[in-house]
Amino acid sequence: MGPRLTLEPIADHPPIGIDDQEHDAAVVAPVIERDEEDYLLFTRRSDDLGNHPGQMSFPGGGAEPEDESILATALREANEEIGLEPDEAEVVGQLDDIRTISEYAVTPFVARVPDREYERDGIEVAEIVVLPLSGFLDPENYECERRDHPYYGDIVIHYFHVDGYTVWGATGRILVQLLELTTGFEAPERIDRSTL
Repeated sequence: MGPRLTLEPIADHPPIGIDDQEHDAAVVAPVIERDEEDYLLFTRRSDDLGNHPGQMSFPGGGAEPEDESILATALREANEEIGLEPDEAEVVGQLDDIRTISEYAVTPFVARVPDREYERDGIEVAEIVVLPLSGFLDPENYECERRDHPYYGDIVIHYFHVDGYTVWGATGRILVQLLELTTGFEAPERIDRSTL
Protein backbone atom coordinates (compact mmCIF):
# COMPACT_ATOMS: atom_id res chain seq x y z
CA MET A 1 0.00 0.00 0.00
CA GLY A 2 1.51 3.29 -1.11
CA PRO A 3 0.85 6.96 -0.33
CA ARG A 4 -2.54 8.53 -0.94
CA LEU A 5 -3.66 12.10 -1.59
CA THR A 6 -5.92 13.69 1.02
CA LEU A 7 -8.20 15.58 -1.36
CA GLU A 8 -10.49 17.33 1.16
CA PRO A 9 -8.18 20.39 1.44
CA ILE A 10 -8.57 20.94 -2.32
CA ALA A 11 -12.35 20.91 -2.00
CA ASP A 12 -12.02 23.55 0.75
CA HIS A 13 -9.36 25.64 -1.02
CA PRO A 14 -10.50 29.10 -2.21
CA PRO A 15 -8.64 29.35 -5.55
CA ILE A 16 -6.88 32.56 -6.55
CA GLY A 17 -7.85 33.63 -10.07
CA ILE A 18 -5.88 35.51 -12.72
CA ASP A 19 -7.62 37.80 -15.21
CA ASP A 20 -4.76 39.82 -16.74
CA GLN A 21 -3.59 37.39 -19.42
CA GLU A 22 -4.43 37.42 -23.11
CA HIS A 23 -5.77 33.83 -23.14
CA ASP A 24 -7.57 31.50 -20.75
CA ALA A 25 -6.93 27.78 -20.46
CA ALA A 26 -7.73 24.96 -18.07
CA VAL A 27 -6.33 21.55 -17.19
CA VAL A 28 -7.47 18.49 -15.28
CA ALA A 29 -5.01 16.86 -12.86
CA PRO A 30 -6.34 13.28 -13.00
CA VAL A 31 -5.86 11.14 -9.88
CA ILE A 32 -6.03 7.35 -10.34
CA GLU A 33 -6.24 4.82 -7.53
CA ARG A 34 -4.26 1.70 -8.43
CA ASP A 35 -3.15 -1.09 -6.07
CA GLU A 36 -4.11 1.00 -3.02
CA GLU A 37 -1.84 3.86 -4.08
CA ASP A 38 -2.60 7.11 -5.88
CA TYR A 39 -1.13 7.86 -9.29
CA LEU A 40 -1.24 10.99 -11.45
CA LEU A 41 -1.94 10.96 -15.17
CA PHE A 42 0.06 13.21 -17.48
CA THR A 43 0.36 13.69 -21.20
CA ARG A 44 3.66 14.12 -23.00
CA ARG A 45 3.07 16.82 -25.58
CA SER A 46 3.91 16.19 -29.21
CA ASP A 47 7.33 17.38 -30.32
CA ASP A 48 5.62 19.15 -33.25
CA LEU A 49 3.62 21.63 -31.14
CA GLY A 50 4.47 25.32 -31.18
CA ASN A 51 3.97 25.82 -27.42
CA HIS A 52 5.88 23.62 -24.93
CA PRO A 53 6.74 20.75 -27.34
CA GLY A 54 7.67 17.46 -25.72
CA GLN A 55 6.86 18.66 -22.20
CA MET A 56 4.88 16.75 -19.62
CA SER A 57 1.52 18.34 -18.85
CA PHE A 58 -1.88 17.64 -17.43
CA PRO A 59 -4.65 17.16 -20.04
CA GLY A 60 -6.14 20.51 -21.01
CA GLY A 61 -5.94 23.48 -23.30
CA GLY A 62 -7.32 26.82 -24.37
CA ALA A 63 -10.85 28.08 -23.79
CA GLU A 64 -13.24 28.18 -26.74
CA PRO A 65 -16.24 30.52 -27.10
CA GLU A 66 -18.69 27.61 -26.87
CA ASP A 67 -17.38 26.50 -23.45
CA GLU A 68 -19.98 27.29 -20.76
CA SER A 69 -17.32 27.64 -18.06
CA ILE A 70 -13.60 27.21 -17.49
CA LEU A 71 -14.36 23.77 -15.99
CA ALA A 72 -16.15 22.91 -19.24
CA THR A 73 -12.93 23.88 -21.06
CA ALA A 74 -10.89 21.51 -18.89
CA LEU A 75 -13.30 18.59 -19.39
CA ARG A 76 -13.67 19.17 -23.14
CA GLU A 77 -9.91 19.30 -23.64
CA ALA A 78 -9.35 16.19 -21.47
CA ASN A 79 -11.93 14.39 -23.58
CA GLU A 80 -10.19 15.46 -26.78
CA GLU A 81 -6.68 14.65 -25.58
CA ILE A 82 -7.10 11.38 -23.65
CA GLY A 83 -10.73 10.28 -24.18
CA LEU A 84 -11.82 11.04 -20.60
CA GLU A 85 -15.61 11.30 -20.56
CA PRO A 86 -16.84 14.32 -18.56
CA ASP A 87 -19.09 12.16 -16.38
CA GLU A 88 -16.11 9.92 -15.50
CA ALA A 89 -14.29 12.81 -13.82
CA GLU A 90 -15.14 13.23 -10.14
CA VAL A 91 -14.00 16.84 -9.83
CA VAL A 92 -12.76 17.49 -6.30
CA GLY A 93 -11.87 21.15 -6.53
CA GLN A 94 -9.74 23.85 -8.08
CA LEU A 95 -6.17 25.06 -7.53
CA ASP A 96 -4.81 28.58 -7.98
CA ASP A 97 -4.54 29.90 -11.53
CA ILE A 98 -1.03 30.17 -12.93
CA ARG A 99 0.48 32.30 -15.68
CA THR A 100 2.50 30.73 -18.48
CA ILE A 101 5.21 32.30 -20.61
CA SER A 102 2.83 31.93 -23.58
CA GLU A 103 0.48 34.51 -21.93
CA TYR A 104 -2.17 32.06 -20.74
CA ALA A 105 -3.96 32.09 -17.41
CA VAL A 106 -4.35 28.38 -16.64
CA THR A 107 -7.01 27.14 -14.21
CA PRO A 108 -6.19 23.67 -12.78
CA PHE A 109 -8.90 21.29 -11.58
CA VAL A 110 -8.24 18.09 -9.63
CA ALA A 111 -10.40 15.04 -10.36
CA ARG A 112 -10.48 11.36 -9.48
CA VAL A 113 -10.77 9.32 -12.69
CA PRO A 114 -11.17 5.59 -13.40
CA ASP A 115 -8.13 3.34 -13.69
CA ARG A 116 -8.53 2.31 -17.32
CA GLU A 117 -6.77 2.59 -20.65
CA TYR A 118 -7.07 6.09 -22.12
CA GLU A 119 -6.82 6.88 -25.84
CA ARG A 120 -4.44 9.66 -26.75
CA ASP A 121 -5.07 12.30 -29.38
CA GLY A 122 -2.26 11.54 -31.81
CA ILE A 123 -1.90 15.17 -32.90
CA GLU A 124 -1.22 16.99 -29.62
CA VAL A 125 -0.41 14.07 -27.31
CA ALA A 126 2.61 11.88 -27.96
CA GLU A 127 2.10 9.65 -24.90
CA ILE A 128 -0.16 9.15 -21.88
CA VAL A 129 1.93 8.60 -18.75
CA VAL A 130 0.66 7.43 -15.34
CA LEU A 131 3.19 8.03 -12.54
CA PRO A 132 3.07 6.97 -8.86
CA LEU A 133 2.56 9.54 -6.14
CA SER A 134 5.43 7.92 -4.24
CA GLY A 135 7.82 9.06 -6.97
CA PHE A 136 6.88 12.71 -6.49
CA LEU A 137 7.26 12.48 -2.72
CA ASP A 138 10.78 11.02 -2.88
CA PRO A 139 13.20 13.91 -2.17
CA GLU A 140 15.81 12.22 -4.36
CA ASN A 141 13.56 12.86 -7.39
CA TYR A 142 13.19 16.62 -6.81
CA GLU A 143 15.39 19.59 -7.67
CA CYS A 144 14.81 23.27 -8.21
CA GLU A 145 16.42 26.16 -10.03
CA ARG A 146 16.20 29.91 -9.56
CA ARG A 147 15.71 31.84 -12.80
CA ASP A 148 15.12 35.39 -13.94
CA HIS A 149 11.75 35.25 -15.72
CA PRO A 150 11.06 37.85 -18.45
CA TYR A 151 7.66 38.76 -16.90
CA TYR A 152 7.80 37.74 -13.26
CA GLY A 153 11.40 38.38 -12.26
CA ASP A 154 13.09 36.03 -9.80
CA ILE A 155 11.23 32.68 -9.84
CA VAL A 156 11.86 29.09 -8.77
CA ILE A 157 11.47 26.27 -11.31
CA HIS A 158 10.53 22.87 -9.85
CA TYR A 159 11.71 19.62 -11.44
CA PHE A 160 10.35 16.16 -10.58
CA HIS A 161 12.21 13.22 -12.15
CA VAL A 162 10.02 10.09 -11.92
CA ASP A 163 10.38 6.81 -13.85
CA GLY A 164 12.44 8.44 -16.60
CA TYR A 165 10.10 11.43 -17.07
CA THR A 166 10.63 15.03 -15.93
CA VAL A 167 7.71 17.20 -14.84
CA TRP A 168 8.61 20.90 -14.65
CA GLY A 169 7.53 24.36 -15.80
CA ALA A 170 3.88 25.34 -15.40
CA THR A 171 2.90 21.72 -14.68
CA GLY A 172 5.58 21.55 -12.00
CA ARG A 173 4.11 24.66 -10.32
CA ILE A 174 0.60 23.13 -10.37
CA LEU A 175 2.01 19.87 -9.01
CA VAL A 176 3.75 21.62 -6.09
CA GLN A 177 0.49 23.21 -4.93
CA LEU A 178 -1.38 19.92 -5.39
CA LEU A 179 1.19 18.05 -3.29
CA GLU A 180 1.40 20.76 -0.62
CA LEU A 181 -2.38 20.76 -0.14
CA THR A 182 -2.85 16.98 -0.17
CA THR A 183 0.32 15.48 1.35
CA GLY A 184 3.04 16.49 3.77
CA PHE A 185 5.16 17.72 0.83
CA GLU A 186 6.94 21.03 1.22
CA ALA A 187 9.07 22.41 -1.58
CA PRO A 188 12.59 22.49 -0.09
CA GLU A 189 14.11 25.85 0.79
CA ARG A 190 17.32 24.87 -1.01
CA ILE A 191 18.11 26.00 -4.55
CA ASP A 192 20.02 23.39 -6.52
CA ARG A 193 21.24 25.82 -9.16
CA SER A 194 20.68 29.36 -10.34
CA THR A 195 20.80 31.08 -13.72
CA LEU A 196 20.62 34.57 -12.18
